Amino acid sequence: MSDSRTEPGAVNRKIVANCIDPEETRVAIIEDGRLADLFVERMWERQKAGEIYKARVESVLPGIHASFVNLGDGRNAFLYLNDARGLNLQPNQELLVQVTKTARKNKGARVTSRISLPGRYVVLVPHGQESGVSKRITDENERRRLKTIARELRGEDYGIIVRTAAEGVDEESLAHDVEVLLALWREIEHNGRVQSAPCLLYRDLGLIGRVLRDELTDAVSEIVVDGREECENVKNSLSLFSGTDHPEVSLYGGITPLFEFYGIEKEIEAALERKVWLRSGAYLIIDHTEALTVIDVNTGKFIGKTDLRHTVLETNLEAASEIARQLRLRAIGGIVVIDFIDMDYEEDRALLMKRLEEVFLPDRYRARIFGVSQLGLVEITRKRARPDIRSTLTRSCPFCGGNGWVHREDTISMTIKRFLRKVSASNRSEALLLEVNPAVAQYIYETYLSLWEEELGRKIFLAAVPDFAWSKFRLDAQGGLEQVERRMEQMEKWEARLVVYRTSSS
Repeated sequence: MSDSRTEPGAVNRKIVANCIDPEETRVAIIEDGRLADLFVERMWERQKAGEIYKARVESVLPGIHASFVNLGDGRNAFLYLNDARGLNLQPNQELLVQVTKTARKNKGARVTSRISLPGRYVVLVPHGQESGVSKRITDENERRRLKTIARELRGEDYGIIVRTAAEGVDEESLAHDVEVLLALWREIEHNGRVQSAPCLLYRDLGLIGRVLRDELTDAVSEIVVDGREECENVKNSLSLFSGTDHPEVSLYGGITPLFEFYGIEKEIEAALERKVWLRSGAYLIIDHTEALTVIDVNTGKFIGKTDLRHTVLETNLEAASEIARQLRLRAIGGIVVIDFIDMDYEEDRALLMKRLEEVFLPDRYRARIFGVSQLGLVEITRKRARPDIRSTLTRSCPFCGGNGWVHREDTISMTIKRFLRKVSASNRSEALLLEVNPAVAQYIYETYLSLWEEELGRKIFLAAVPDFAWSKFRLDAQGGLEQVERRMEQMEKWEARLVVYRTSSS
């Protein structure tokens, strides 16, 4: 088995696990000193993908060729009838299902009755007849060797799919993997016979275990963990893997938090930004919508070295590499539309498409790249395997309702003026005291306040309330001038941070 750690130009990978806090576990994969992947799991969020349940059918909907099944967690899962292995589903029927997509937003989990159990090198498919090999293994000789082994290991009641990690691995190691998975499946089958639906039969490995199973390659030179118990678990897990050439496992005990020590915290913050700077000075703008992700490429500060054609080509090629990294790091799936800088030459567009094919080749989540459209856009579809980093670490803004936009100061000011006009028309009060967001209050004071007092014939006081949302305002007092001034003095006395704006005539 080749060791890519010794090959010139090979990517050096490091796995860094922050698990010292029981509330949250984070695992980062660093490639050549840069954050390449981030996995997060919180103690109140169960990782559902891969879980196996004995479920009960709640309803069958022929109109959408699907059914809803009860997993026992208070939320029904969605099962396409095509994924039910030809079963004639009926309400209250019990069956084994596996979660393929976790619940997100307003959508429940998606499940299938086609069970699969992933191991280090193979995937066991109970009741299947497969003997396949990962498409990411491209060497034809190796594919034929692994295909032959898969046929030999396949049983009468289960199929085998060889994973990418099996490239170069001997038959004995693959057979051992199958034995472990088969024993696990027999246990799940037994529990499914003796337990009542709905119930959980199998939960996948913890976060660190899943990362080791799926991401551990010869390129990983070190695993760093900041929890003593988890560090021992990692060492024990590695001992189960075939071979002896395992990466070094070390327990981090520094005072500086682990992710801060490796500079990962800053990279996580950068991964949440809309703008991504490239080393040349060009930049990307990444926008998310409900249906797709849109990426715009800009030359920015990059002025090139020769002429416009080469400046544009260099920018687009650099952007292609960074886009592949950002999609992986941010765990962006679904449809991605990229607006590269327009190129006039067909050979340049061909070079760009070739670069895109190259940079997405190592991505373990399959990406399909479509040519340049008539509008000059490149479309990519990438498998959505887990929640993206933005939905994992952020939420919609409570002030703007998740729009990402707020009203301009002028817009809010005119809304307030119309409100004051309506109040003034309904009574003969001499003065009005209005509570407003501090920035809006200052803007009205500097721009409109004296004009409004003259037009409305009232004294107007603006109390800048620090805790007020951007567009929030409230009428606190109205009446005689002395009465409102006393109320204003009380507010200033009670709240030291409060600023009241008034015109000089007030």
